[in-house]
Amino acid sequence: MPKIPSGHPDALGPVAQGPAASPRRRARRDAAPWTKPEVAAAAAPSEQFTFHLKPREIARHLDRFVIGQTEAKKVLGVALCDHFQHVRMTREGVEAPFYQKQNVLLLGPTGVGKTHLIRSAAELIGVPFVKADATKFSETGYVGGDVDDLVRDLVRKAGGNVKRAEHGIIYLDEVDKLATRGESGGRDVSGRGVQTNLLKLMEDGDVPVVSPNDMNAQIQNAMSTMRGNGSAQPETINTRHILFIVSGAFAGLDQRIRSRLLTAATSGTGTTDWTASKVSRLGTDALYAEAMTSDFIQYGLEPEFVGRLPVRVACHGLDADDLFNVLRKSESSLIHQYERAFAAYGIEVTFTDAGLRSLARMAGQENTGARGLMTVCERVFRDLKFALPSSRVRQFEVTPELVADPRTALRQLLKAGR
Repeated sequence: MPKIPSGHPDALGPVAQGPAASPRRRARRDAAPWTKPEVAAAAAPSEQFTFHLKPREIARHLDRFVIGQTEAKKVLGVALCDHFQHVRMTREGVEAPFYQKQNVLLLGPTGVGKTHLIRSAAELIGVPFVKADATKFSETGYVGGDVDDLVRDLVRKAGGNVKRAEHGIIYLDEVDKLATRGESGGRDVSGRGVQTNLLKLMEDGDVPVVSPNDMNAQIQNAMSTMRGNGSAQPETINTRHILFIVSGAFAGLDQRIRSRLLTAATSGTGTTDWTASKVSRLGTDALYAEAMTSDFIQYGLEPEFVGRLPVRVACHGLDADDLFNVLRKSESSLIHQYERAFAAYGIEVTFTDAGLRSLARMAGQENTGARGLMTVCERVFRDLKFALPSSRVRQFEVTPELVADPRTALRQLLKAGR
């Protein structure tokens, strides 16, 4: 069976219901050429939007690629289903005039899988997906990116199909960098200004498909109009059904939350049974789970901006056991990349569980979440990737001894391969 490309509506069934294939089987499937005309015709995207997934199906799909983050998967599954079921029903003529869009705020440390969660969900649903960092944008009229470009990028991801782009997902990372810290003498064009510009997009706004600042596109559009091939008014894309998901590490927010909880506990004004001693023992993950709107406002986000992010969930940090499971169980595990890299030279590498645990413990010391796995693996395998392709070694095993001392292990492998 040829692979149905991500984003195609027919991709919903096999992904949501089919069993996970082995890495070797997936590799053969992914390599299948597109030769049949009817298959190529089926790949054309449809303007008819269909959505029949349930929250548990979305969470089950995310389990294949992201380890842990059970609460985040649950919250995302419900929010995504609520949103896209509303989109489907609206397009079928069932209006909901008082519906409020469930834009999502994800908070948590770097490398815990926030981006991977959103991208994997978008691929399952089959909608265009755009990811950008908030730090590259500035207020309209100033040097820097324009937030309207996010919407135009959706159109490009949808192959120019505005109807498909109008039910896509926009993911904005590092949104905590938009927080305003105190008053300054000049305009905050990359903080408060960007938050203000995002407000209209996150609810219901119209964005010209052709950017007013893109002179080449404007000229082409004017020439098409003169030839009778274009419309007199520029085409726009409506953001009513576009779901916005923002995320950030929010460094220091945990201390603000702890201070609030301590004040409530000592003054007796809290609504929970927190005591000062319990609050003092809370870790970062537990504190993030207690975040309230007032905490984000004190951090520097505008009240109107926070108000448009009603769904909020905290992602927890990854410990050594989580990182081991990322390597051992995730379908997007980094070890597949290294198996492929060595296989290109005819070298077979196998990973023992003990070796994977050693890699996970070292990555945990990096304090960068799953990103630490790449840092550690590159350090461990650097000399082996350089020397083994030119040797007679055709297979080796990743053990705790190799991870602890890769240079000694390399010398032993080269000696045995002579």
